[in-house]
Amino acid sequence: MGTGRRLLHYALDYKKLLLTGIILLAFAVAADLMGPMIAKKIIDDHIAGATGGGMDFAPIAKLLAIFFGLAVVTAILRYFQYLLMQQAANRIIQKMRNDLYEHIQTLPIRYFDNLPAGKVVARITNDTEAIRNLYVTVVSQFAISGMYITGIFIAMFILDPKMGAITLFVLPILYIWMKAYRKFASKVNHIIRGKVSDMNAMINESINGMTIIQAFRREKQMEEEFRDLNDEHFRYQNKLLKVEAATSHNLVDVIRSLTFVFFIWYFGGASISTESFISVGMLYAFVDYITRLFNPVTGIVNQFARLEHSLVAAERVFKLLDREGEPVSDDKIARYQGNVRFENVWFAYKDEEYVLKDLSFGAKQGETVALVGHTGSGKSSIMNLLFRFYDASKGKITIDGLNISDMPRQTIRDHMGIVLQDPYLFSGTVESNISLGDSRITREKVQHSLDAVGGELVLKHLPGGIDEPVVEKGSTLSSGQRQLISFARALAFDPAILILDEATSNIDTETEEIIQHAMDVLKKGRTTFIIAHRLSTIKNADRILVLDRGEIVEQGSHDELLMLGGQYAQMYKLQAGTSGTPKVE
Repeated sequence: MGTGRRLLHYALDYKKLLLTGIILLAFAVAADLMGPMIAKKIIDDHIAGATGGGMDFAPIAKLLAIFFGLAVVTAILRYFQYLLMQQAANRIIQKMRNDLYEHIQTLPIRYFDNLPAGKVVARITNDTEAIRNLYVTVVSQFAISGMYITGIFIAMFILDPKMGAITLFVLPILYIWMKAYRKFASKVNHIIRGKVSDMNAMINESINGMTIIQAFRREKQMEEEFRDLNDEHFRYQNKLLKVEAATSHNLVDVIRSLTFVFFIWYFGGASISTESFISVGMLYAFVDYITRLFNPVTGIVNQFARLEHSLVAAERVFKLLDREGEPVSDDKIARYQGNVRFENVWFAYKDEEYVLKDLSFGAKQGETVALVGHTGSGKSSIMNLLFRFYDASKGKITIDGLNISDMPRQTIRDHMGIVLQDPYLFSGTVESNISLGDSRITREKVQHSLDAVGGELVLKHLPGGIDEPVVEKGSTLSSGQRQLISFARALAFDPAILILDEATSNIDTETEEIIQHAMDVLKKGRTTFIIAHRLSTIKNADRILVLDRGEIVEQGSHDELLMLGGQYAQMYKLQAGTSGTPKVE
């Protein structure tokens, strides 16, 4: 379906508002265009046609009253027509933005790997605002101008069919100009919208990375990069501006002058003909209609830039909406027992560059399995597959014997919890960041979860307690406080399978001790996967998997791996700071 048809499809959702507005507009145009007809009658019948006995002011007053009444009716109809059409336009964009945001929630994590957040934001805000201008301004102006042009041509054909036919030359000129403009402007507008997205992405990235930019004194470099991007955007804007400046008003002025040339030639020839007589009222009416004709023509020509701008924005929005997603499922399943099995799993983020190779292992209900290995060994990839942020390239993953690929992603995650190395907190309060707005998580449960993970460390410095405001990312809280809130969040949802992804790597020793105790409480009755760099935190794990380049090279308990004297023992020795054979604990 083309961009135009899809925009029409959105408009049809509010067809009652639009049709009512168009009907009111039609009546308003008809009332407005009656004015020159009334003026013609006054001039021909009561002024120019008056005899020596003088003018009869009674019928003139009556016609003037009708003239004024029609102007009032036109104003009232145009007022309500404007409200209805603007309301419909705002409703359309409201729905489109909701659809976009809803669709983004269904897109796989893979989609966002190579798309900066600023570009996504630009689609939802800037591009939809450009489309709003299409409905609010462009379509409205085209509808108004189209009706006025149609009405004026009908009136001129009623007055003089031949002259009405001559003025039709305006229409093909408008059409040819619009096609020529679109051919040039479409390409330039695509580039302009792309540059706007790039700037949004850069601004978003700069704000998020401001600490690094200032710490490494990269302010000037970032300024230069943004200036180059902005300059390129400026150059393309200027290209478009030159075309608009050269053709918009100038084109209309040329067409207007040409129309008056035809008008004078036609009526001038008629006035010297013995067979024709042109009344003063007829001349006045035609001049009035021709003058009125070029107001909507100017309105249409001036909207060509916005039209193309909006259509390009719409293409970008629909391109995002066309990205294949998965419906968000509300299906519920019984709580897992928590038996997890990876069977001959292969996985690659890109093509066949496998980061996991023929991986097979299991975790029984209530077991704690730790994953260790150097950066890039595949630890986090295992968790990404278990959560179905990504799907395995080969092999299968089962929970309690059920293949997770056969279940909706949201259903799988219903009984799973995760604590990240750098926990993400949303704008709100401590309580809202733990409950995440889930009605099942009561205030009492929030407080209990916080207490269980040593929440006094979070709350003792916060005047508002669990009602303390939290800004985006929790930047006003310490890393330990953010991590404890993240632990409380996981505990509150009572998952059957728990993933701790480097959960203690960014906190101090005192906080680590508190969290280590909370972890022991949290793990009871749950299948727990721990990704850890600090090997001291996983000594009590039931099983430790040592990964190297996507393969399991060692596995066993902490003591067994130390006795083995392999890669794990070497890693532990380096972290412990000892040079001899590590002591079995």
